[in-house]
Amino acid sequence: MRLVNGKSGPARPGRKRSEESRQAILAAALGLTADVGYAGLTVDGIAARSGTGKQTIYRWWPSKDDVLLEALADRAALDVLVPDQGSYQADLHAFLMASFALSRQPQVPDILRALMARAQIDEEFGQRFRASFLQRRRDALAVLLDRAQARGDLPLQLARDTVADVVFGVIWYRLLASREPLGDRLADEIASALSAPGPHHAGPHHTGRTDHGQRDRL
Repeated sequence: MRLVNGKSGPARPGRKRSEESRQAILAAALGLTADVGYAGLTVDGIAARSGTGKQTIYRWWPSKDDVLLEALADRAALDVLVPDQGSYQADLHAFLMASFALSRQPQVPDILRALMARAQIDEEFGQRFRASFLQRRRDALAVLLDRAQARGDLPLQLARDTVADVVFGVIWYRLLASREPLGDRLADEIASALSAPGPHHAGPHHTGRTDHGQRDRL
């Protein structure tokens, strides 16, 4: 499996994709999901609404889930931007607010839940889901982490992967398990917690152990 122009899905034989047709198909998939729900979405319906052939869709994507996967990945890239807000905490807060807003769009939570469910039982789709959506969101977060590191205000008490796990772990837990809202206060709390400075005594030679040889607790 390889990505096509950074998009989801394996390369498939046939003519080169038309960007106009691609955008029409992705918009149709999201629009239909909003109208009829994930269960009611079919490739036939996507083809009819987008004005393209069913064969065209299957030439470019293996399934309706792959169409939705690419549509959501594109939507996230457009909606969750990472402009420089002047500080790590401000950057992280803006990223969280935009990510939470995306997750509250009417059709998005149900699509994410369906795609995550499919990824657990279909290994090939799971690989595409991780590469085309999950990793792309982590890469977007990495942009502001790189910026903070260059600026000199990135706290050192947490590994970068741990920061990403916290940010996206909260989102997925609330989407899949608790169904609690992703609101402004939560964004405030996470940004504040992840941007807090480490212990004052943790200098360059700090080993992460107490005087008794036990590991400090975060």
